[in-house]
Amino acid sequence: MNALAATSRNFKQAAKLLGLDAKLERSLLIPFREIKVECTIPKDDGSLASFVGFRVQHDNARGPMKGGIRYHPEVDPDEVNALAQLMTWKTAVANIPYGGAKGGIGCDPGDLSISELERLTRVFTQKIHDLIGIHADVPAPDMGTNPQTMAWMLDEYSKFHGYSPAVVTGKPVDLGGSLGRDAATGRGVLFATEALLQECGKSISGQRFVIQGFGNVGSWAAHLINEAGGKVVAVSDVTGAIKNRNGLDIKELLKHSVGNRGIKGFRGGDALDPNSLLTEDCDVLIPAALGGVINRENANHIKAKFIIEAANHPTDPEADEILSKKGVLILPDIFANSGGVTVSYFEWVQNIQGFMWDEEKVNNELKTYMTKGFKDVKEMCKTHDCDLRMGAFTLGVNRVARATLLRGWEA
Repeated sequence: MNALAATSRNFKQAAKLLGLDAKLERSLLIPFREIKVECTIPKDDGSLASFVGFRVQHDNARGPMKGGIRYHPEVDPDEVNALAQLMTWKTAVANIPYGGAKGGIGCDPGDLSISELERLTRVFTQKIHDLIGIHADVPAPDMGTNPQTMAWMLDEYSKFHGYSPAVVTGKPVDLGGSLGRDAATGRGVLFATEALLQECGKSISGQRFVIQGFGNVGSWAAHLINEAGGKVVAVSDVTGAIKNRNGLDIKELLKHSVGNRGIKGFRGGDALDPNSLLTEDCDVLIPAALGGVINRENANHIKAKFIIEAANHPTDPEADEILSKKGVLILPDIFANSGGVTVSYFEWVQNIQGFMWDEEKVNNELKTYMTKGFKDVKEMCKTHDCDLRMGAFTLGVNRVARATLLRGWEA
């Protein structure tokens, strides 16, 4: 089942639990706007190259639409649609005043030079500048993009609308980016994990963790979990996988990963088949890479007692059912990885006010939001007698439905 089908299925189950009428349900599911643009740029060798860019704006009942821009060869409308819809529910679960959006360009950023990436970003911004905005739609970095991409978007947008730092988040700090934003998703994963373990009478300290993905989210999660006393026994990235049942030296692994562009060759652990990483013996499994990695083929072999979804849609619905029967507790992506969008909200607030926060304030506010979010999800679980995924979905869908009805948009 692809991401769009799985997200729509979860939405429909939540709508049924909430007793939403068919008209409102249909209204919440249909995107506000779908944008497809052609971006043609001169390459460094003088030839022209064309790329297709997308922006799906899903819902704005609760505030401006919010979502990342990804540069990836396999960006397609269905995936962008699913992720835009997920952002609508995620921002509602986090209880920040946004709706959902997502965008991207079908390209391989590794095949483009820095100057080509800049030209592509500027052309894409020119094509959508009148459809995004501080109080309309606020992009952010995603797979294949970074703070520099946001700096180019900000600059290009400002040529049309005047200096507008709040139009994108995830910017460099020198251009109004928030302190703590780089670590935000990984730190949010830490706070979410703490909340779940505390509910079960446990703590981070002493638990054994396996982390799939050692990019921004996975590496920060590993670092912060290690600092909190957790034992990271296995990790993987695109270059390979390693394990050490006594716990990996995360500080040394981070140095190695930066210096060698990946974890392959790290001497502080044994090489491991990346395909078997998810089924390694551990207490907590954190998929922090691609979607659909936990499926019916491997779900029965997973030994973790807890799964924290740091990636978007890492668990297929069929795997969900298998794991649920095994008693595995899954903290869903729309809550577990919401730390990034929450600190993006803090960045937007700081830009609008023209008053920047120190990193301690950012981190403290993030902990407050994540802790409150978990309590809200648990309340919905009790109200509707459902698991954490449906608790999160009913919480998000209910908040968006209420805003839609209050604004008189249900027709």
